[in-house]
Amino acid sequence: MRSAACFTPLGGAPAWLRAHDPGLAATRRAARTALVMPALFALCGQVFHSPAMATYAAFGSFSMLLLVEFTGPVVQRLRAHAGLAVAWAVLICLGTLAARQGVVAVAATVAVAFVVLFSGVVSSVLAGASTALLLAFVLPVTTPAPLSQLPERLAGAGLASAAALLAVPLLWPRPADDPLSAPAARVCRAAATQLRLDTSHLTGGAHAPGLPACRRAAGTTTAATAALRDAFQDTPYRPTGLSAGSRALVRLVDELTWLSAIVQDNAPPPGGHARCDPLARAVRLTAASVLELTAALLEEPHGSPVALRARTAELREAMSRMERGATARLPVHLPGPDTEPEVLAFLSTLDLSFRAQELGFATLQIADNVDLVAAAERRSWAERLLGLEPGGPAQPLAAARERAVAHLRPNSVWLHNSLRGAAGLGIAVALVQLTGVQHSFWVLLGTLSVLRSNALSTGQNAVRALGGTLVGSVVGAALLQLIGHHGTALWFLLPVAVLVAGIAPAAVSFAAGQAAFTITLAILFNIGQNPDWHIVLLRLQDIGLGCAVSVLVGLFFWPRGAAAAVDRALAEAYAGSARYLARAVAYGVRRCGNRPSAADAPLAEGLEAAAAARRLDDAFRSFLAERGAKPVPLADLTTLVTGIVGLRLAADAVLGLWQRADELHAGTDRAQARLVLLSAAGRVSGWYRDLALSLTGHTAVRDPLPRNPAAEADLVESVREDLRDDEGRASDTAVRIIWTVDHLNAARRLQPGLAAAAAPGDGAA
Repeated sequence: MRSAACFTPLGGAPAWLRAHDPGLAATRRAARTALVMPALFALCGQVFHSPAMATYAAFGSFSMLLLVEFTGPVVQRLRAHAGLAVAWAVLICLGTLAARQGVVAVAATVAVAFVVLFSGVVSSVLAGASTALLLAFVLPVTTPAPLSQLPERLAGAGLASAAALLAVPLLWPRPADDPLSAPAARVCRAAATQLRLDTSHLTGGAHAPGLPACRRAAGTTTAATAALRDAFQDTPYRPTGLSAGSRALVRLVDELTWLSAIVQDNAPPPGGHARCDPLARAVRLTAASVLELTAALLEEPHGSPVALRARTAELREAMSRMERGATARLPVHLPGPDTEPEVLAFLSTLDLSFRAQELGFATLQIADNVDLVAAAERRSWAERLLGLEPGGPAQPLAAARERAVAHLRPNSVWLHNSLRGAAGLGIAVALVQLTGVQHSFWVLLGTLSVLRSNALSTGQNAVRALGGTLVGSVVGAALLQLIGHHGTALWFLLPVAVLVAGIAPAAVSFAAGQAAFTITLAILFNIGQNPDWHIVLLRLQDIGLGCAVSVLVGLFFWPRGAAAAVDRALAEAYAGSARYLARAVAYGVRRCGNRPSAADAPLAEGLEAAAAARRLDDAFRSFLAERGAKPVPLADLTTLVTGIVGLRLAADAVLGLWQRADELHAGTDRAQARLVLLSAAGRVSGWYRDLALSLTGHTAVRDPLPRNPAAEADLVESVREDLRDDEGRASDTAVRIIWTVDHLNAARRLQPGLAAAAAPGDGAA
């Protein structure tokens, strides 16, 4: 028997919208536009009797309210809309002047389109507004008119800008918080609570919590982490914006998942209490405090970061004290191990200390990332517009120029997309000049709406656009035929059509949005005159021309798109980070035998790995900005991107471990220990180099490396035999060697998830 909801579809509409439009972002924009656009169209057409004003007011409000949604506080959003209004005025003037001569129109279209599209690499504000900016130029350049009409065009766009400035803060204002901030804060608080309970349990005492309480806290952390992953995956294409803070939140999802796994590994064992020394306890409790302050900054990003930064400094100092205090803990007086259990028992004597150190490094990484999120949110509007990164160069124009120059190279996806879009729009303008089609604006609109950064997606969207337009044309023609001479009814249908056209692309499909937009235009251009269903057939013809241009350009201009660029950037980042890890271990090996100067540290490799990670971030940003269906699962790709963080973190930890080394007990034989370190580093870094090759399609993805009991036994033997002082005590070098291998094992433990994400059937190969 069918449920009542099946018979009352309107009653279930809110739930359906929330399920298909997370956060109701598209519904919010569509509702605003449905109120403002018809009102402005009526004001300009029926009161001012200016068709030019009506057209520019309608498309201006459509563009400024439906096609863009700036992030940040209300004041910053209003400033961004004011800047968009100024840009619209400039582009309308340029388009009106360029439209007077065909050759000038084509050249100007190519130049303006390239500048608008390429500026997205400089600023997330410009990237998010690129379509709206292009419409401001495309509309006048495809509708030649005498210069005497320019004031009316500017007046219509000015009315749209003023209406947008009022609608943004008054009509269903957008929440200032990112949809991932609250779930991420809950994970931080749950992990902090679990750390405190687990540490108290491990320490013991009359008031220590029992194991059931620790398990409940662990369940809360696991549930909070799962909720964060669900929030991330509910929006399959772009769950956050394009800003620096939003991109950092995307990375934070896997970092918190990684932290949750570390916290679970640090949980009390079911078979009784493990020993927790005071220094490891201090690290764990300070990490819990850092996580609590991190959660507070996520919940209020405009708050002061002073407390968080002070507590992270305390965490770093607690970790240093723990490293210094772990020197004499190895049981070197025991007989040599003969079995694997004895080897594991020997290595486990420093396990809690290393786990605390690993936890501390992960917490510091998360705290620094959230500090970046908050710093990005505290940027001024001018800094956002110019793409000035938090902590970057002090001169905004210099920062913008640096980012732009970095992408003026053949393998830049931003350069590819910008040239592709400019060529497509330029060819479309030339085509309408040669064919003399009556509604040339719709040819360029068709070109712009389906052009993507890869040929396959472009072709698929062209088919969907034509299919949606055909359906919309049939429905629109039937609607006009049904209305007949009762044109007043179109005024009542226009807001409904705009509302559906705004919601359909996000909640239903691209084709449904195209159909709804076609119906909207059929209504819009028949208001005030006898309804004519022939206009919808012309619309179908014009969209077909635009789609053909897009497909041809997509086939001949870098047809693989952003996903291929991300693969290349991933491969480069993994190769660089693997090289950095190997060089960091090699530095530790040299420190075992002598005292090299600071210049011997692999700082150059670290800088190269960091630069490769930044280039990967730019490619990942391009992938997030690319509209249409994703050829690569976003969750898998984010796992691969975040894996770079873990690999670089292991290299940073190893380098810092040996840079902080004090007395190395000269004269001790360390030959066997060096061989163990180099062998372990070679295995781990070699796997990541092979992963880099597999990401570019040169090799298959290797299976993750298993534990190596023989190498562990050699490590224990080297520590017992080679790294004791004259009194038989373990040296600080012995502790650092074991922790170095532990960091290599931490990098090895990342491999199963990365291999699964990179597999051709499941990931981003």
